[in-house]
Amino acid sequence: MIRSLWTAASGMITQQTNVDTISNNLANVNTVGYKRETAEFKSLLYQTIQEQSYDSNGDPKPSGIQVGLGVRNSAITSQYTQGNLQETGNDFDFAIEGRGFFMVQTRDGVAYTRNGSFQLANGVYGATLATMDGNPVLDSFGIPIVIDNDFNPAKITINEYGELCYPDEDNNAMPIGIKIGLAQFNNPSGLQKAANSLLLETAASGTARLEAEDAQLQQSKIHQRYLEGSNVQAVDEIVNLIVAQRAYEMNSKVITATDEMLQQANNLR
Repeated sequence: MIRSLWTAASGMITQQTNVDTISNNLANVNTVGYKRETAEFKSLLYQTIQEQSYDSNGDPKPSGIQVGLGVRNSAITSQYTQGNLQETGNDFDFAIEGRGFFMVQTRDGVAYTRNGSFQLANGVYGATLATMDGNPVLDSFGIPIVIDNDFNPAKITINEYGELCYPDEDNNAMPIGIKIGLAQFNNPSGLQKAANSLLLETAASGTARLEAEDAQLQQSKIHQRYLEGSNVQAVDEIVNLIVAQRAYEMNSKVITATDEMLQQANNLR
């Protein structure tokens, strides 16, 4: 019976983590570029009560007797499926269609994001394309994107390949030699999550593969004046929350039942 107490306790702890994950999904239902997370479970060690079991006639059964010792969280995995594209009308809002990530220069190095809500930060040499926190967005060579003072930023457009274009004498949008850098990862779920929708490269994610340099990658498309919404489905999360809550309640009832059984055992004379 003592074993059942710890088994049920492991279930309650695990379901609490599950609820925490679901609540984070619901909190970020309107966060640009957010990817839904799911809690993964795995069983703990099994205790062998009897290596070989026998029936009433003394004949061996095909399996022994083992008792499980509970459950624990094995991982919290992000689901990198495409979110819905939402039109904003802002010239420097960009949405990625595909598996790519924007590259952003931070104080601690290069970070990656699916949040394409950018703005222009004025500087000595021109306007720098940056995040809302002022971190410069990098081009296909890993250099901050700076729009020279010779160009009017209001006339800058972006084609689906991420190239910055400017109208020529005939008012045709022509590339000016700057392309927004996009990177992909063999295992995006291995990226380390940081604040402000930024992701960091890890050994689990693998090295960043630049779309401009790797011909084996399927190229992503960039849509100007759009943002990618989160891929969280509120209805699904509410259903998952109900399931997690019921699982938590059932584990708590196991503890209550075990406590009552121990009380009865203590009252034996």
